[in-house]
Formats: sequence, C-alpha cells, structure tokens
Amino acid sequence: MKRQRWWFNFMHIRYSFIFLKVLLVALSLTANLAMAATNIAVNDIKRIQVQYSVTKNGQPFANTKEVFTLNNGSYTIESITKGIGVYALLGERRVTSQGSVNESGLKPLRFELQQGDKAKKALLAEFDWAANILNMTVKGQLKTAPLSPGTQDLASIAYQFMYTPKPMQDTVSVSLTTGKKLSRYTYRVNPALERVEALNAAYDTVQLTQGDADATNPAEEKSLWLSPAHYYLPMQMKVVDDAGATLMQTLTSFTIE
Repeated sequence: MKRQRWWFNFMHIRYSFIFLKVLLVALSLTANLAMAATNIAVNDIKRIQVQYSVTKNGQPFANTKEVFTLNNGSYTIESITKGIGVYALLGERRVTSQGSVNESGLKPLRFELQQGDKAKKALLAEFDWAANILNMTVKGQLKTAPLSPGTQDLASIAYQFMYTPKPMQDTVSVSLTTGKKLSRYTYRVNPALERVEALNAAYDTVQLTQGDADATNPAEEKSLWLSPAHYYLPMQMKVVDDAGATLMQTLTSFTIE
C-alpha cells in the first residue's frame, strides 16, 4: 500500500446541506510520498480511500469519508458525509456510484444519493447506454433525459479526470447528472501552472474555471485545480453558490493501493 498526496471529491451540497453542486478540495500528505505514489499507473490502481473536512464560508460544515474501488473492469464509489454541529441535524448523506471502466474512463451505470432517512430526499439515476437514455427517479417520479457519451455523476466525475486526454484543450466540457437533473458544464483551462499551497507544501496545478454557468443557477461559480503530477485529479476546488456562500473540501487523510 502506498500513500499519495491529494485527492478530491466533486460534492453536491447546498446551503441547507441539500444538493449544492460541489467538486471540492483535495490535497496531499507529503511531497516524497506523493511522488512515490505517482509511480503507480492509473490502470494499476485498485483502491483509494480518503477523508475530507468541508467548510462553509471558512467555518466547519461537515466531514466526508469515501472509498473508490476498481475490480476487473468495474468500479464502485461509496461516500458518506456527516454534518458538524447544527448541520448534523440534517442527517447523514450517502452517495454511491457503480459502473464500468474502459479506455475513455468511467462509465456509470447507477447513481444513488440519500440525505438523512427521508425517502423523499432520495435520488436515483440509472444509465441506459444501449438506449442512450438517463432515467432519474426524483420523489418517486421518473424523469428521462438523452444520454450522451462521457456523461458522469456527482461521485464519478472526481475520478474521471484521470482518464481525460492530455494535454487538455482550451476548454473541457462535461455532461453531469446530480440524480435530479442532467446539465452540461464547460470549463476554461488556464495553460499556465498555478502553485497551490497546503500542508506545508506547494504543488503545480492546472486551473479549470466554469465558463458557461448552469442556466438554472447562473450566479454559481466553480473552480478546480488539477495536479499533473497526481493523475490530473482535482487537488482543490471552490464553489460559490447563488447565495454567495463558499464551500470547500480539504483532504485530511488518504491511502492508495
């Protein structure tokens, strides 16, 4: 088992702790361990386990534990977020994603999100790739949308950047489902490397900034920083929602096998 230095999760938490789209901060543990971990080929990764702390406007908000597993061409992601203080009253947030892995990366088949113990807050997205239809169950009602190649869910998107062709172009376009709806996001790529400091170390990253805001939330701002030395997976992300609240998630522990 080797330790690596960063990691990120693309979360979806609102001010009320209900589904604010957040792809957030992932950092690393030490420079030497991180560089050693980069000797692991992407196709050889079997399991990644991470824990994050989440802040809202700089204040403690929640803690997240997540496990990403690859096995014989399939993947599983399990994520649990628990609120801190008054936010704990909102209940545990569970997110799972399952699917296959091919030369283009992750291909989700089933995504589920459960907030607390209330069934009405459960979301389910099933990917019918044969018919190119995304089936979303929201409050017991079925919604469908056309399914385009490369579509990801809230959990899988954080790991998909490992498989994005390099070097990246001027923009990166991502089709993403929250389980509640399906939207397409375009990110501008800053060609200059930006230094990101964390845990007494600094890392060169490629910054992606949302270029075309979601039409239903034009005020939202999203930025993430990808580490070329760490599989181009997000090392840091910041989301400012339409109410002006800033949410960030930071890695507190991490292992990779």
